[in-house]
Amino acid sequence: MRALFVSFVFAVFLTQSSRAQKSCYWQQEVDYVMEIDMDVQTYQYKGKQKLTYTNNSPDVLKKVYYHLYFNAFQPNSEMDVRVQHSKDPDPRMVTNTGTSENPVLTSKIALLKPNEIGFIEINSLKQNKELLTYKIDGTILEVYLNKPIAPGKKAVFEMEFLGQVPNQVRRSGRNNKENVALSMTQWYPKMAVYDVEGWHAQSYIGREFYGEWGDFDVTLYLDKKYTVGGTGVLQNTEEVGHGYSQAGEEFKKGEEGKLKWHFKAHNVHDFTWAADPDFTHDVILTKEGTVLRFFYKSTMTKSFLQNWKDLQPKIAELLSYYNQQIGTYPYPQYSVIQGGDGGMEYGMCTLITGERSFGSLVGVVAHELAHSWFQFVLATNESKYPWMDEGFATYISQKAEDKVLERFSKNPNKASYDSYYKFVKYNISEPMTTHADYYRYNYAYGISSYDKGAIFLKQLAYVIGEDSLEKALQKYYVDFIFKHPTPHNFLRTVEKISGISLDWYYNNWIETTRTIDYSVSVKNGNEIVLERIGSMHMPIDLMVSYEDGTKAYFYIPIVAMRGEKRTNAELLNDWSWVAPKYRFSVQKKIQSVSIDPLELMADIDKSNNRFPRK
Repeated sequence: MRALFVSFVFAVFLTQSSRAQKSCYWQQEVDYVMEIDMDVQTYQYKGKQKLTYTNNSPDVLKKVYYHLYFNAFQPNSEMDVRVQHSKDPDPRMVTNTGTSENPVLTSKIALLKPNEIGFIEINSLKQNKELLTYKIDGTILEVYLNKPIAPGKKAVFEMEFLGQVPNQVRRSGRNNKENVALSMTQWYPKMAVYDVEGWHAQSYIGREFYGEWGDFDVTLYLDKKYTVGGTGVLQNTEEVGHGYSQAGEEFKKGEEGKLKWHFKAHNVHDFTWAADPDFTHDVILTKEGTVLRFFYKSTMTKSFLQNWKDLQPKIAELLSYYNQQIGTYPYPQYSVIQGGDGGMEYGMCTLITGERSFGSLVGVVAHELAHSWFQFVLATNESKYPWMDEGFATYISQKAEDKVLERFSKNPNKASYDSYYKFVKYNISEPMTTHADYYRYNYAYGISSYDKGAIFLKQLAYVIGEDSLEKALQKYYVDFIFKHPTPHNFLRTVEKISGISLDWYYNNWIETTRTIDYSVSVKNGNEIVLERIGSMHMPIDLMVSYEDGTKAYFYIPIVAMRGEKRTNAELLNDWSWVAPKYRFSVQKKIQSVSIDPLELMADIDKSNNRFPRK
C-alpha cells in the first residue's frame, strides 16, 4: 500500500513538473490606443498614446523602456556615426559630396537640416494618471516607475508627444526617391521587449527589430487628399472612401480639411502606415478569403503601372503557396504599398519601391510577404537571430517565386549558394550568432543573414530529407504561432520530426565560420576514398556509375546524427568526424563517382567532388 502511495505521489509530481515546464514560457502584452494629427505641410504630427502594459513575467518591473526610432535621423546620432565609420556603408544612406573623379561618401543623416531631421519629443508621460520621471538617450526613452509593476499586474501609460518625419534616408521618412509622401515606419514611441533575457533596449542603428504582441487602435487625422494604407483593418470605410468603400469617394480629392482614419489590428507587434495624394488603391480577394490591397503611385510610367496590375494575381498565388507550405495566414488583410527605400516587412503590409521590372516586383514582394510568417507570426528576436528571419524568408520565397513564375529550377535556392561561394573567398565572415548591428561589414551581414540563413534550411533538407523539413516547418508554425521562438525551439521541433540529432549541424553552420569541402578518388578500380578537407563534417550522398552502364547510390550518415534520413540509397556505416578519410569497396569496375549529385551541400570546392576530375 505504501509503494502504491509513493508511486501515486511520484506520478503527481511528474505531471505537475511537466505542466510547470510547459507553462514557464511567458511574454508581455502591450495594447496601444493612439490618436495622431498629421500636418502634411510641416511633416510634424501630434500624438496621444494610451498604452496598457501587462506584466506576464515573474519579475517586478521598476523601469520600462521605449524606442524613439525617429531620433536616429539626426546629425551625430549613433546611426549617423555608424554610417560615417562603416567599412562598406549602405549606398542608400550615403551621398557623394566630392566629384566623380574623387568621390567623398558622406552620411545623408549628417546633411539633414533642422526641418528635415526626424524626432520624437515627449511632452508628458503618466503611469496610472501620475506623472513619471524619464530621460531620453538617443533612440531610447528610459522611464522610472512611480509604482513597480508586479507579476500578473497591469499598468496604463498615457503619453503626449510631438514627432517630425525625417527626409527619407532609411526605410522611414517623407518624400522617398519615388516621391511617396509618407512612409510611416517605426514612427511612434514603441515599448521595448522584456523577456527571459531582460530588457531589449538597444539603440536603433539601422537593422532589425523586436516587438511585443498586442492590439492596436489607431486614429489618424490627415489631409483629405491623401490615401492611407498599412497595418490593421479600417473601421470607418463608409466615411473614408479612397478605395475602401465607394461611399464618400466624392470628397477624395476635392475638399479641404482633414479626414479621420480609424484602424484596428489584433495581435500584432508593430503598426505601420503610408500615405500619398497620388496613390491608386486596388483590392482583390484571394480564394482563402484574405483581402489583398495594393497602393501605388498613379504618376508612374505606363509600363510600371502595368507591372503593378500584373503583380496582383501573383501575390494571391504566393499567399496560397505559403499557406500550404507553412500554415494559414492569420490576419484578414495584407497590403502591398509603394514607399520606403527598397523592401521591408511590417505587420499585415510591406513597403517596397515600385519602379521595378515585373520579375523584380514579384521577387521583392515574395520575400516581404514571406516575413508575415517568419517574423510577424513567428516573431523571433531578429536582432539576435537575423538568419531566422531573413534566411527563412529567403529560403521559402525563392521556392515560391520559382513556382509562381514557372521557372522550375533544379535548385530554387541556387542564388543563395552562389552568393555564399563568392563571399567565402573574401575571408570576412563572422559567426551567424553575431548580433545584427555588430557585423563589421554590411556585406557580411547580408550574406550571413539572407543567404547562409537560406542555405541552413536547404542544406537541412539534405541532412534530414525534404519531407521531414516540410513537416517540421508546419509543426514549428503550429507550436509557436504568436510567440517569440528561439533557435533551440526550431531545432528541437526538427529533431522530433526527423529523429535525427542536429546540435552538430547548428554548432558548425551557425556558431562558427567553418566550411564544407569533400573530395573523392578511386583506387584499384573499385575502392572509393572520401576525404574531408573542410573543417565542417556532413553526411554524404554518393552516386557511382559503373563501366557496365549501371548506377548505384550510397548514403553515409555521420555518427553525431544518431540516425539517418529516409532514402532509397544503400546505407553504409556511419562516418565519425574524427576520421578525415572514409573508404569502401564495390564489386564492379567504377567509371565515375559524384559526391552530392544534386549539389545541395554547400561544398566550397566542387572541383574535387567528382572522379575523374573535370
